[in-house]
Amino acid sequence: MGLWNQFSAVMLRQRGHLFCWVPVCLALGIGWYFSLRAEPSGVMLAAVACVVVVLAVVARALPEVTAPFAVAAALVLLGVLLAAFRAHSVAAPVLGWRYYGPVEGRVVALDRSQSDAPRVTLDQVRLDRVPPARTPPRVRVSLHSTLSGAITPRPGMQVMTTAHLSPPAGPVEPGGFDFQRHAWFAELGAVGYTRVPLLGMADPVEGGIALILFRLRMAASARVRAHLPGDIGGFAAAITTGDRSAISQDALQDLRSSNLAHLLAISGLHMGLLSGVVFGAARLLLALHPVTATRWPSRSIAAGAALIAATGYLALSGGNVATERAYVMCAVALCALMIGRRAISLRAVAIAGIIVLTLRPEALMGPGFQMSFAATTALVAVFGWIRDIEGEVIPKRLRPVAAVVISSAVAGLATAPISAAHFNTIAHYGLVANLLSVPLMGGLVIPAAVLAAILAPFGGEGIPLWAMGLGLEWILSVADVVAHLPGARSFVPGPGGWVLPLLSLGFLWLVLWQGHLRWFGLPAIVLSFALWQGTTRPDVLVADTGTLVGVMTPAGRALSKDKAAGFVARNWLENDGDGADQAVAAQRWAGQEEGIIHLSGKRAVAAFSGCQPEDVVVASADMATDRDWGCQVYDPLRLRKTGAIALNKSAQGWEVTTAKDRAGTRLWNSRPQSQ
Repeated sequence: MGLWNQFSAVMLRQRGHLFCWVPVCLALGIGWYFSLRAEPSGVMLAAVACVVVVLAVVARALPEVTAPFAVAAALVLLGVLLAAFRAHSVAAPVLGWRYYGPVEGRVVALDRSQSDAPRVTLDQVRLDRVPPARTPPRVRVSLHSTLSGAITPRPGMQVMTTAHLSPPAGPVEPGGFDFQRHAWFAELGAVGYTRVPLLGMADPVEGGIALILFRLRMAASARVRAHLPGDIGGFAAAITTGDRSAISQDALQDLRSSNLAHLLAISGLHMGLLSGVVFGAARLLLALHPVTATRWPSRSIAAGAALIAATGYLALSGGNVATERAYVMCAVALCALMIGRRAISLRAVAIAGIIVLTLRPEALMGPGFQMSFAATTALVAVFGWIRDIEGEVIPKRLRPVAAVVISSAVAGLATAPISAAHFNTIAHYGLVANLLSVPLMGGLVIPAAVLAAILAPFGGEGIPLWAMGLGLEWILSVADVVAHLPGARSFVPGPGGWVLPLLSLGFLWLVLWQGHLRWFGLPAIVLSFALWQGTTRPDVLVADTGTLVGVMTPAGRALSKDKAAGFVARNWLENDGDGADQAVAAQRWAGQEEGIIHLSGKRAVAAFSGCQPEDVVVASADMATDRDWGCQVYDPLRLRKTGAIALNKSAQGWEVTTAKDRAGTRLWNSRPQSQ
């Protein structure tokens, strides 16, 4: 009975704090669903739903100290169901073959590709000789035409061109980022490019609310950029309307290298600053009159005004997943203020997490969700611990400065491992850059943006935008200086699949569990970093088209081509923790280990005579199937079945891991056969 009494005491201490574990359990189930190698059938999902109901009933009959475990199990399984329902609800045709021909559609999004080319997303798609039942609902086309006659695409415009389209590509290596899954939830059924002009078929017509907001957003972006030229205007347009098409790749790289890229994306910081400015301004206005100051619920009214402003900001910014997540968190805090509850608490963060995971379960797998909630949870926990300390820890005069330093340090530490895991870089001077930039963002840029939005209908936005430009010019200057400091960033290899889940659970256990047992979260965190440190990269990587091969050498990964498959090459090198570019990595190829043969082009394949049993041959063109080459051969025909492959040398020979085996057979990678 002694152990049971101790267990009961530990569980009873969690009373009032277990709600914060609800999104954690949902996230475990969602992560479980996405880790499956095979899509669960309808019968299996129905069985899971029945188990959830049974567990819910059982939980009501169990004692108070054991019921939470049944509830937790039910929530995990509910997370599986939420993810499965979402995946099936967005199901739409995906192009199953390479297509070249006419493409018609309506412009619903404008952005830029990683090569800095303009890019359009089209809906109401029509493809030549493709029946509507097999036509993707959306396609994305990069515009590489240098010919005259192209039109400037506008929201809602019906356009046409001749384009190369392909299905969304699978992971560039086994276990790598799954673009097919990302495209599935974005309802993007094909991607490609065109080298001919984009032609207008019809002027924009009236559309739904989404199209109206898109037009308003692009008009606002153009108006901002008319007042602020260059990267400053592109930066201003990005944080006000979500339009990032006007900022240069150099500026983007500087922001990333200085750990200031989060200022560019509309996130919780921007939504919180906007809401704070509107909330403060509304309370100030209400305090100017004795009646409104003493008789009206000024705090609730100000919170309502801030919520309206945040909703407008969400609509104007395009309403992407990151902005929706930030809005939900902000709305929860403002609603808490309106009903007289504490706005910033772990319970409020948990409510926001539940809402986001319920509406967008796939968001869990993205760095935006992970970094946002990690930073918010850490900030709320740390400032809560400081608040609970008896006595005055920080003098009143230093509290504003201390708050900026502490928040920047805590948020930076909480998000650094996640950022490094996804982007393979560590910005060593990121704290300094944020201390020099974030206060200006909150003290000048966002208030000026709010004032510009208020005065824009009257044509008076010029002066606020000028002031906003001064602040953004300073931030870009800080990014440029910090990014070019010696040792500004270092590169780390991508972690194994268990590293981030283990790190997250250790962190959450440390923050959420009550009592001394919370320190058991530290061994999990230490173990995750140990596993990360022990990560080994494949000896050989092969692209799914056979156009590129990468062999690990003492000098780093050697690439077989200096230009082809640039996206694949960049991802391989980043995952290796290698800061070299493709051209430098290609110079290492001459010294790579013998036995890996890359045949580039039909001529090289035609001239190939044979190989040794221990060799591995990779070809970018199909090789004869009626001949025994005497070694392992990977050509496009075989790679279409396997996807990208990884090879590791062992005493028994080459161990092969395929992207298809790692990804399994899921909704988003089960393509129809070519017509």
